[in-house]
Amino acid sequence: MTNKKSYVNIMATNPVLTVAPPKEETEMFGATDKITALYCRLSQEDERAGESLSIENQKSILLSYARDHHMTNPVFFVDDGYSGTNFDRPGFQEMLAQIEAGKVANCIVKDLSRLGRNSAMTGLYTTLTFPKYGTRFIAINDNFDSADPNSVNNDFAGIKNWFNEFYARDTSRKIRAVQKSKGEKGIPLTVNVPYGYVKDPNDPHHWIIDPEAALVVKRIFTMCMEGRGPSQIANQLRADQVLTPTAYKKQQGLGTPHPLPENPCKWSDSSVVNILERREYTGCTVNFKTFTNSIWDKKQRENPLENQAVFPDTHERIIEDDVFEKVQEIRQQRHRMTRSGRTSMFSGLVFCADCGSKMNYGSTNNYKPQQAFFDCSLHWKDKEKCNTHYIRESVLERLVLHHIQRVTEYILHHRDYFVSAMGQQMWLESTEKIQISRKKLERNQKRIAELKRLFIKIYEDNAAGRLSDERFDMMSQSYEAEQKQLEAETQTLQQEIEVQERQHENIEFFIQKADKYVGIEKLTPYVLRELIQGIYVEAPDKYTGKRRQTIHIKYDGIGFIPLDVLMNGKTA
Repeated sequence: MTNKKSYVNIMATNPVLTVAPPKEETEMFGATDKITALYCRLSQEDERAGESLSIENQKSILLSYARDHHMTNPVFFVDDGYSGTNFDRPGFQEMLAQIEAGKVANCIVKDLSRLGRNSAMTGLYTTLTFPKYGTRFIAINDNFDSADPNSVNNDFAGIKNWFNEFYARDTSRKIRAVQKSKGEKGIPLTVNVPYGYVKDPNDPHHWIIDPEAALVVKRIFTMCMEGRGPSQIANQLRADQVLTPTAYKKQQGLGTPHPLPENPCKWSDSSVVNILERREYTGCTVNFKTFTNSIWDKKQRENPLENQAVFPDTHERIIEDDVFEKVQEIRQQRHRMTRSGRTSMFSGLVFCADCGSKMNYGSTNNYKPQQAFFDCSLHWKDKEKCNTHYIRESVLERLVLHHIQRVTEYILHHRDYFVSAMGQQMWLESTEKIQISRKKLERNQKRIAELKRLFIKIYEDNAAGRLSDERFDMMSQSYEAEQKQLEAETQTLQQEIEVQERQHENIEFFIQKADKYVGIEKLTPYVLRELIQGIYVEAPDKYTGKRRQTIHIKYDGIGFIPLDVLMNGKTA
């Protein structure tokens, strides 16, 4: 709606809204090519102030001032929903570009805080940048006018800018405190619910599964378990015309911060990676995943895992824990593609039994796929450091499948003996490690307690004047650094001991997985990744005149299974 008297065109367009005065009023404003920039800004925090700070109210005040003071060619520059602590705002940047181009005669804001809440940056623009390009700056409510350098109000601008900055800092502290309190209680801090979930209509803090999207999530994890990388997964989803998370949410009428892509089925590698790395799919809430350095630096940085708050079983899981952890392991591996473009499901799992190096996958178009092979990467680089370790992929697949068949069949018929024998073996293997870890843990704990006593002593010595401030600062920093290092190491040791002491649980968990594959006839990438952690290939034995290949399989969570020994010990 346009009013001839005020010619205010109210639109929600952000960041720039141009207002052209009616032709009959042009003479009142004078004839010039330069514009009068009317800058409006409203942040989420400012919205609590109500109508007084609304964009519409700011526009009305600025336009009336420009009209009353006969300023030419008013143009609105609007930043709706942007913090004043950061000047990287689209509306402000557009206005600044116009100023630097020499196209702005006047710049008007409702008050100094609308320009910004960073005292240093606000002062830089008002005292250096704007005068440099001949732009008159006016803050109406603060009675600031750069055209009047003798004004007392101008002298107080620096103080007002500091108070505006203080307000921003104080608001930020309060918001952080509220978020910290919520996060520590397990309330999800993320505004956008992960793809695969929707908010419970009866409880906005609780997530429920979206069946259709959850199937896509499961499929992505399955493809990763099968050895496909993010690019391959994304290509497959595009080929199958699966809607991207953003497009799907838009279709369902759900909110999303991302714009709708031109191709709603154009999955990106990053979208796939984001899904594969979201622990929330295991049914837990993860808070404090990111952090910012200050109110001036809005860049989101990833928080270390130890600084995150994880609350298990807060909603129904889509992905099992073991699948999620296995996928993270797979994500750390790099699968080398041959010149022929072929890859192997064994890539990243095969190692040389002598030197421990990874074995590279080899395949060319010059021979049949059945002739693809693995050989020791160290031997390939330097033949003197390791002997030939070579095995055909077809042979490897046959040996691994046969071993899995034997293991699953044995567990089926001798479950109790398997649990007992493997438990004893794993206990013997871990006992020494546990003892070493516990001794080191005890030393760390004693040293931490000693550091706390030392810190109290130097504090008392400093307070009594027996220790200088410089010496106190140096010693306290040294003690704090050592204490942090020891506490981090102690946490790691405690976790290692807990894992080693849960060996029985690992056996039972492995048995549950093995039960699924009793009678297996074909080895698939998913089965391989779920059951096996590593395959170690011995150098071929040619003593009898025939090539004999031996491999050792390290099963996930349980280690090497001495099947022949077990069968000799209990066969009935």
